[in-house]
Amino acid sequence: MTVGISSANLCTPWLNTLRGTNMTAPVATYVKLHVGDPGAAGANNAAAGSTTRVVATQSAPSGNAIALSGTLPVWTNGGTSETLTHISVWDAITAGNFNYSVALSASQAWAVGNTFTLTTLGFTFTPIAA
Repeated sequence: MTVGISSANLCTPWLNTLRGTNMTAPVATYVKLHVGDPGAAGANNAAAGSTTRVVATQSAPSGNAIALSGTLPVWTNGGTSETLTHISVWDAITAGNFNYSVALSASQAWAVGNTFTLTTLGFTFTPIAA
C-alpha cells in the first residue's frame, strides 16, 4: 500500500523548512477520486465516472489540524458504475503536483448519475510538544 504523503512534493519540502529553506505553498487543494490505491505518484486507479479534480477548501489550522470548510467537493458519475475506495490530493486542477492520498473510511458504490460528496478531509500533526 502506498497511501500517504508524497515524499518529493510534501515531505522533503516540509523537512527543508526545518533547515531554513522556504517551500512554495500550493494556492489551492484539489481532490481526485480513485477505485483503488492511487500509488506513490497518485496516478493509479482513477475513477472512470469522473476524472475531474474538485477544489477542496480547508480551514485555517486549529489544534494542530485542518479540516474541510465552505462548499464541500462534489462529483457526478457520468459514465460507469464502480466502487470508490481512495482519494488523491493535488496542488492544481490539472497536471500539478501530487501531495497525498488516503483511503476512504468506507468504500462507496457509485452508479451512473449518482453524486459523491466528500464530507471530511482532515490533516493533523502529532505528537505536539506542550
